[in-house]
Amino acid sequence: MAPRIFPLVKVLTKVGVAGGAVYVAYDQGLLGNGEKGSEVLSKAKAAIPPAVDEWMKYFGWELPAPPKIEFSPSQAWNSGVQTTMSALSVAPSRAQEYTQRGWQYVRDLTK
Repeated sequence: MAPRIFPLVKVLTKVGVAGGAVYVAYDQGLLGNGEKGSEVLSKAKAAIPPAVDEWMKYFGWELPAPPKIEFSPSQAWNSGVQTTMSALSVAPSRAQEYTQRGWQYVRDLTK
């Protein structure tokens, strides 16, 4: 009986953790627009280091200083959207160009 229950408990635990993570992300506004995500990220940057320091003092561990990373999700999102739209806008002309090159290559091979 126990071998059948263990996989079920594993799956339920994974589903619970994943569902909880999605709920917390939605509740905090991480699934909203880029500006709201930036606000939540700055709140997390302000809240997490003191909490980690408190836990490290509690357990008596010492961690190295975290690296400083400056990252703006809204800027990354905007540049990704701009790059994608730029690639999509030139896709038809590029497809035509590559098709012509391909046909020319095949013609040169058959001569």
